[in-house]
Order: sequence, then C-alpha cells, then structure tokens
Amino acid sequence: MRAPELAGKSVIVTGSSGGIGQGIALRFAREGARVVLAARNRTRLEATAAQIRQVGGESLVVPTDVSRKDEVEHLFERTVSAYGGIDVLVNNAAWASPVAHILEMDLEHWHTVVAANLTSIYLCCHRAANLMVDGGVRGSIVNISSFAAARAHRAMAAYDATKAGIEGMSRTMAIDLAPFGVRVNVVGPGAIHTAEYEPLGEEAKAARGQTVPLGRVGYPEDIAGAVLFLCSDDASYITGQVLYVDGGMLAQLRSPQVDRDLPDSVKARLRVQR
Repeated sequence: MRAPELAGKSVIVTGSSGGIGQGIALRFAREGARVVLAARNRTRLEATAAQIRQVGGESLVVPTDVSRKDEVEHLFERTVSAYGGIDVLVNNAAWASPVAHILEMDLEHWHTVVAANLTSIYLCCHRAANLMVDGGVRGSIVNISSFAAARAHRAMAAYDATKAGIEGMSRTMAIDLAPFGVRVNVVGPGAIHTAEYEPLGEEAKAARGQTVPLGRVGYPEDIAGAVLFLCSDDASYITGQVLYVDGGMLAQLRSPQVDRDLPDSVKARLRVQR
C-alpha cells in the first residue's frame, strides 16, 4: 500500500539501527516522512540514514538508550527542534534476552529485560503522547510486541512478560488517548529474518520456515507494511488493537519454541525430582 498522507510527517522509530526497525524506517522514508532514527549504536544508525538517503528520504540520527529517561527526553527535544513536533512514534527497540529458566533467573536479569522492553516504551509513549496532545496532533503510536505475548517460550519468562505487558499497556493508552484523537496499536511479529538469522545454514533456515504455516519466515518489510497501514488514514478508525504478523504461527496448536530444550542444570534437578 501507499500512504501519501504521511509525506512530511515526523516519525520516530526506535531500534532503527537494523532488522525490523530499519525496515520500518526505510518504508516511512519512501512515503516521504521525515524519520528520526533512535538506537544506541551511532555507526549502525548512520548506515540506516545512508540507506534512507539512497531512496531520496530525510532522516535525523539521535543515538539513544530508550531505557533512560534523560536520553528519551533528549531524543524528543532533538525531534521537536528539527521538525517542530511528532506525528508518529514506532517503539521497536527491544532486547531479545538470553534464555533464563525461572528456577535460575536472577532479579538483575528480570529488571534488565523489563527496563529494555517495557519501561522504554512507557518513557517514549509518555513523552510522545504529551507532545501530540499539547500540539493538537491526531497522531499514531505503534508498539512492537511479539507473538511471544500470546504463546509461551520455555525459559523466556521475563521476555514473554514484557511483550504481554506492551499489549496490555497499549490497550489502556488507546482508551486514555482516544478522546484526543491519538491512536495506539500494536504489531506482533512472528519469526522474522534479521541479522541473527544469517549465521544459520541454509538447511536450518529452511527448517525454521517449515514451522510456519505459510512456509517461510517473515522479513522486516512484512512488519513495515503492517506498521505503515496502522499509521495511515486507512486505519483512522482502528485503535487499541494487536495485529500479529506471524505467518499463521498463533493459529497453530503449538509453537516450536515451547519445545526448546531445557538447560542442563534444570534437567539435572528434574531428574532428581523424578
């Protein structure tokens, strides 16, 4: 689809240094939006900015750790200074945390995952919503969750909890902001081909695709299209919704992640119990 109404709009995309976030940023740039690129790695952000220039787009690079309030404030200050305000916020930044079984997960791990994946979204939404409401902007916020919000992944309690939290928080924000004309929705990706997939051999990649009903893993462009739709005028009557872009994974009875092997230390404890 095309969304010419987004031309000239200011769009913040967090986690836009690669993968899904980069794909989203490029899609908005192709529609003529002015894209603010936010992530921790400046070098990778500059690479995204270079790709945007190649398609004739405009962007602003603002290195940001979105789990830190002071850096989020700086991100929005730079955006307002450069573009006068904010029309669209896409919260994509997240940490795909390492496996941590609930029997062994420590509190530091829990706090780190929650800060990166949930507190960061609160901080950005809080600032963006205030700017939109005070500026009379009928804006759009799209938060990226995961099909992990609805389907358990073994040994990923902290990650799954944050993704479910994103969806719950987004529904409440949608109700809170609806009277001001600000819409809040969620896109939940399934298995997506990003840089993390590259080390896998072709056989492993094919096997992963075979676990998806549509027969393939998704690509950042698949997610970008869904986000663009939710921010377009075609979605002007949609708010508080979750759109899963997962190739049908949640329609299945089981997910392969449920069958992830247990850590050896947990296996040993299980043998003792049996």
